[in-house]
Amino acid sequence: MTRMYGEYRSPKQMLDAQEYDGHLSIHDDQMAEDLGFSGAPIEGPTHFSQFVPLLHEVFGDVWFERGCISAHYQNMVVDGEEVRVFAEPRGSDLTPIAIGAEKRDGTPVLIGTASVGPDYGETEIDRRLAKLRPSEQLVILADLKVGQQGAANPEDVIMEFDQHMGPMYPFSLRQKLAKITEAHPYYTSSDNPWGRPVIPMEMVSVLTQYSSGGAGFRVRGPAIGLFAGQEIRLFDGPLFVNHPYQLEREIVALSESRRTESNWIKTSIFDAKSRELVAETILNSAVLKDSYADYATEAAALGKKLPTTGH
Repeated sequence: MTRMYGEYRSPKQMLDAQEYDGHLSIHDDQMAEDLGFSGAPIEGPTHFSQFVPLLHEVFGDVWFERGCISAHYQNMVVDGEEVRVFAEPRGSDLTPIAIGAEKRDGTPVLIGTASVGPDYGETEIDRRLAKLRPSEQLVILADLKVGQQGAANPEDVIMEFDQHMGPMYPFSLRQKLAKITEAHPYYTSSDNPWGRPVIPMEMVSVLTQYSSGGAGFRVRGPAIGLFAGQEIRLFDGPLFVNHPYQLEREIVALSESRRTESNWIKTSIFDAKSRELVAETILNSAVLKDSYADYATEAAALGKKLPTTGH
C-alpha cells in the first residue's frame, strides 16, 4: 500500500491556563516566548486524534481495542498552524506501520509507529529506550531513580464528560470534543461495538496525567517541561467514559540531552472493578535546563561539567 494522508487540520490550544508546581507552563504564550519559542505549543498527544481515521481504516475496530501509537515529537505546533498526518502500511504485514505528521510547509511535527496487539512489534519508543545512554549526573532530576514507584500507587481516576480535569488540564472532555481535530461517533454515543462512549486516544494521555502531581516524582524547580515522546498501548480496550480506573506509575529511564533532562514514566492502567491491566502509557517528559534558575550553581556543586556553548 502507498502512503495514506489525512486532511490538513488546525489543532486548538487548550492549555494556555495550565498550571503545575504553582506556575504557568510552556503552553502560556509569554512563558514560551521568554524561553525562545515562537509561541505556546499545542500539546503533542493532541495530534493523535488526526491518525484515528487512517488507523481505523487500516486496522478496523481492533484499533480501539488493542491499538498502540508511539511517537517522538520533533517540532512544536502553535495555534493557527495546519497539520496533516500520514501512515505507511507495508503490504500484508501491517504491524507496526510508520506514521508521521507535518505542517503545511513540510516541517515535521512527529514520527512514530502504529500497531495492534498482541504482537505490537518494535515501537518508536522501544527503539529510543534501547538507544539511551546513562546520564553521568542529573541536576533537575537528581532526586529521581530508575525503578522508582509512584507514591500514590494505585491511584484512582475517572473521566466524565463534564468533569473539569484540574489545573494541568483546565477543560472537560465535552469541551475537548467540541474542538477535537477528528470527531468520531464512538466518542459520544453508545451505538458502537462496546455499547459505551469511548475515551479518545489523545485523552488517554489526560487520564493518566491530570493527577500525576501526586506521584511523588520530585523535580527541582521551578522549571519548565514539555513532552518529548509518548506511547499509548491498549491491551484490553477501549477505555470508557465514566468508568473507574487505577493507575500505577514507575520511572523506567532517565536521560539527558544538551538542552534537557528527561524522565521516562510508565503508567499502567487497570480496570478498577476487575483489576485487569487494560492499557499502558510511556511518557518522555523533558525539562529545559535553561528554565531552572539554579541549574549552573547546582551543577557546579555536583561537579558536573557544563557545555561551553550553552545547553
